[in-house]
Amino acid sequence: MIPTRRTWLGAVLGLAIWAGVTPARAETPVRAETPVVVFAAASLKNALDAATAAWTTETGKTARISYAASSALAKQIEAGAPADLFLSADLAWMDDVAGKDGLKPGTRSNLLRNALVLIAPKDSAVALALKPGPDLAATFAKALGDGRIAMGNVAAVPAGKYGKAALESLGAWEGVKDRLAQAENVRAALLLVARGEAPLGIVYATDAVSDPSVRVVATFPAASHPPVIYPVALTKESTNPDAAALLAYLRSPAARVFFERQGFSVIGAEDRT
Repeated sequence: MIPTRRTWLGAVLGLAIWAGVTPARAETPVRAETPVVVFAAASLKNALDAATAAWTTETGKTARISYAASSALAKQIEAGAPADLFLSADLAWMDDVAGKDGLKPGTRSNLLRNALVLIAPKDSAVALALKPGPDLAATFAKALGDGRIAMGNVAAVPAGKYGKAALESLGAWEGVKDRLAQAENVRAALLLVARGEAPLGIVYATDAVSDPSVRVVATFPAASHPPVIYPVALTKESTNPDAAALLAYLRSPAARVFFERQGFSVIGAEDRT
């Protein structure tokens, strides 16, 4: 009789038991830690990538970041997207999520400030002073030529809303509102200028720092638009135990250098609420 595979296995197992050896059991694979899922405004990319990389080096824990316009991210969270942490580029979209009971109570605070600037391609010779008055629209028209102003969608994207408010305050909105190239987020507007597809753009100061292909033509007066404030909070549905640790790190002095290097102003603990 030719021994079958089952016969051989039975014989080996019997021999192991006779010899007092317990057969090795297959080890259960160790489950990898779940990354903290972060939804963050597109303008945070450079600074937040650097900060979370440092956090990973320090703790061994990881984050997975989705960058987009704050409006798009807020709507995704409200629709049930599995985010743990939300960083918005304005207060309104964080308020919107809070109003729909989407934030974990007691975790929201204001983290950063930014400035709004007018940019042009690096090799552009355009010069434009952002002084309020009836002549500003004509000055914009001359600088634009046949081109358009790249900026975030003025109805939803925070940088677009700030930009519209600033142009209205300075008296230029009516003259330029039909000369816009509205983008899905501020980084998309930045790219239009960097590629030379738009002669002017309205972005954050930190975006201009991130791309050597553009230069700042002028900074919008702070009084011409609402303060550019970035709030942060844990989402109500987050169950990742590492999310609170990452939030604490982003608020800590250790993360400050990454934000300031990119041009953000870090809001002190006493002013965060």
